[in-house]
Amino acid sequence: MRGGAQSHLMRCSDDNYYVVKFQNNPQHCRVLVNEMLGTRLAGRLGLPTAPVSVVEVSEELIRLTAELCVETARTRIPCAPGLQFASRYPGDPRQMTLHDFLPDEKLLDVDNLHTFAGMLVFDKWACNTNGRQTVFFEKQLPQEAITPGARPGTSEAAQPTYHTWMIDQGFCFNAREWTFPDAPLRGLYARNRVYEGVIGMESFAPWLNALEKQISERVLAEFAEEIPPEWYGDDYDALVRLLERLYRRRERVPELLLSAKNSNRVPFPFWRG
Repeated sequence: MRGGAQSHLMRCSDDNYYVVKFQNNPQHCRVLVNEMLGTRLAGRLGLPTAPVSVVEVSEELIRLTAELCVETARTRIPCAPGLQFASRYPGDPRQMTLHDFLPDEKLLDVDNLHTFAGMLVFDKWACNTNGRQTVFFEKQLPQEAITPGARPGTSEAAQPTYHTWMIDQGFCFNAREWTFPDAPLRGLYARNRVYEGVIGMESFAPWLNALEKQISERVLAEFAEEIPPEWYGDDYDALVRLLERLYRRRERVPELLLSAKNSNRVPFPFWRG
């Protein structure tokens, strides 16, 4: 798979396909923590993320599969065996196409486009130091929506509807650093079109309310228990400090959203007032 972590697309024992990040990926082992914790927290806020799991990849499978390696500038290193992070692929890759880009006119066909505003709430809270990553895929249309005998591409045929999943939480918490260097443009999706529904702070209210009511210290502790200790080098104190700072940051999110709104980029073109 593309990307700095050099993930691999794998079919797992439940017959589903997953994008798997390995412990010895080039970005650091902590990005597995960020992926698991960040995706679970975003899901808790009601945001569209892929189901995630911890999967075990055996030493034998790696030895017998030449492609399971990490490439550096000078050499190829076998992927590390053991427990890895896995993000569900939304279907059979042989039968569906994922898009990491849609033209502006197609963005209007995304049925959950409004959740980009919610994901910005999450990304500001988690200090995602990468731009927002997402994938789009066509939704299966019900049979009654298809006109019998309609020619593809004509007005008689039902137009495709797309759905988005928010992916790649590896650079939340400033990647391996587990710090929060906030900046106005961090976490924003590359195109303002997805934020045209934002008319004011009230547009973020559902997710700000969820952040206040759905995220407790108990929830954070429960999610932390799902993370294999080898992903954070058995440094549980560092993980606890991360969770404590994350919990306290909830009240800063409106201020961080306003900082983005007042930036030179002007990401919310229809903000009132």
